[in-house]
Amino acid sequence: MSLDTTAAGDLHDQGMQVRRAVLGGEYVDKALSFDDDLSVEFQRFMTTYCWGEIWTDERLEPLQHSLLVLGITAALGKTREFEIHARGALRNGLDPKQLVAVIRQVAVYAGVPAAVSLLDSARSVLEAHRADVSA
Repeated sequence: MSLDTTAAGDLHDQGMQVRRAVLGGEYVDKALSFDDDLSVEFQRFMTTYCWGEIWTDERLEPLQHSLLVLGITAALGKTREFEIHARGALRNGLDPKQLVAVIRQVAVYAGVPAAVSLLDSARSVLEAHRADVSA
């Protein structure tokens, strides 16, 4: 997508495609399964704005988007989001060795405690990735 104006419905549809491709259908379906007013509105916003407008910006490749999110979530100490997006980064072409490099760089720029808190998440993601690749 370029920076031209696109209808919100189109952004939502494009965002949903990207969101499913990066995070996986099962994760997205679970996030969308809550049907209370707060969740429905928030999920629509996230899909349209975050995934439809930001993640479809072709000035960055999908892997570059993933790397940015990994760095930001790691620096903020959001290990759950880091784990979710590490899976997505692997789907976007991140090599498992690069995930280790991300964590090392987080240690330098965000602190060793932030990086250490990611190790269990990274280990879990890499084990699942290896199992998927082997299957």
